[in-house]
Amino acid sequence: MYVNAVTHTLFVDAFLQNNRLDHVTQVMGYHPAYLDHFLRTQHFILRGDGPLPYDYRHYIAIMASGRHQCNYLIALQKQEFLLQGGAHTWLKGLDYIPQKLRNLYDINKILAHQPWLLNKSHIEKLTKGKDSWSLAEVVHAIVILTHFHSLCSFVFSCGVNQEVDQIGAHTYPASDGGTNATAICVDPSNINISKSQPKDIPISNRKDWKYSSNLSPPSPTEPEVGITTLMQRMKTLSEHNEECTPVELTKRFENVESQSAELGAVGAEPQEAPADICVFVEDPSFIYHDFAKRHDDDIVTFRVQDYSWDDHGYSLVNRLYNDVGNLLDDKFKTAYNLTYYTMGGRTDVDTSRFRRAIWNYIQCLLGIRHDDYNYGEINQLLERTLKTFIKSACCYPERVTKKDYDRVLREFKHSEKVHVNLMVLEARMQAELLYALRTVNRYMTN
Repeated sequence: MYVNAVTHTLFVDAFLQNNRLDHVTQVMGYHPAYLDHFLRTQHFILRGDGPLPYDYRHYIAIMASGRHQCNYLIALQKQEFLLQGGAHTWLKGLDYIPQKLRNLYDINKILAHQPWLLNKSHIEKLTKGKDSWSLAEVVHAIVILTHFHSLCSFVFSCGVNQEVDQIGAHTYPASDGGTNATAICVDPSNINISKSQPKDIPISNRKDWKYSSNLSPPSPTEPEVGITTLMQRMKTLSEHNEECTPVELTKRFENVESQSAELGAVGAEPQEAPADICVFVEDPSFIYHDFAKRHDDDIVTFRVQDYSWDDHGYSLVNRLYNDVGNLLDDKFKTAYNLTYYTMGGRTDVDTSRFRRAIWNYIQCLLGIRHDDYNYGEINQLLERTLKTFIKSACCYPERVTKKDYDRVLREFKHSEKVHVNLMVLEARMQAELLYALRTVNRYMTN
């Protein structure tokens, strides 16, 4: 089956680096321009130059993935941890790791669920006294934590299945008696995997794809605003660029924020994590709570005009952790600006307003406001089912299943839906990093 030359080269590079072509890479293969930056960044933070030892890096990735019960990423990072000479005993759980690593857990927990609670005392606790961290080590750890928190969002929201050598995986019967191809969440018209039907293995978390077309299957839910209507709304917004006072813009942000707090998450609250995940999790009851319902009045909305990635975060992270800012900046910009000027089967479509609405809505969920953005556009362009999916993918990814993926954007191609999930990944990661880097900056300057 056809994979273009650029994607094929990236797949080969990923295979040579990791001795496998994992499912996340294959799903991201829809968007080779993005995949290139993702692979470079992930390789650098886990295997490139940096202050943290290699076994620490992979263990931090395990700790981050544990917050969302993401067994897929935990299993991969356990293998990498052992390959880097990590101690087998550490994999028994947090009770068996050095105190220095254990001290990172509060920051892990807060960034994963309520990043606005992070303050200078958390940084001070790490950098002072016995088992202290350098600021460079803290920033390296923060980049790994935020990378894997947000990668959990992508894994669950795309319904990525276990690798063939992981517990819970299932395979396709090989037609030629050769190696089985593994079931992944991706449309087979673009990726080189078998089209055979999966074996009927009773696995509770299976998220099988329907191999019928490049469009998502219909779902018996409420009617969805079609692409034609959405395109008309984007056109109207472009033609009537409304001028709003700062007071009105603030009011519209608060309106979207309060509406988002009324949305539930898809699916039921997950059961207690399996024992092999629980050992990497402390305080599992600490989860996302809507920023609009926060109890502490001293915690105010994070205004991007006061601390932005471009003007502040980028330079700080680059200064403390050699050149990672360049890689992150390229990845953020690629995800934010990525477009093929298509929507469903339509071509020559300017999707910039739709993409910006998604990005800013994700960051609004985490208490971040872009002062120059008219948040009224979010209610014009993102309907309730899509908002619920985005909120769940960003804040409660462990609840998202393949059925939830199928219920939204039903006229969109799989590649376009994967693109939406890439924006969830990147907008979430940038939001977590902004909170963390602003806190580090306050610690350094006060």
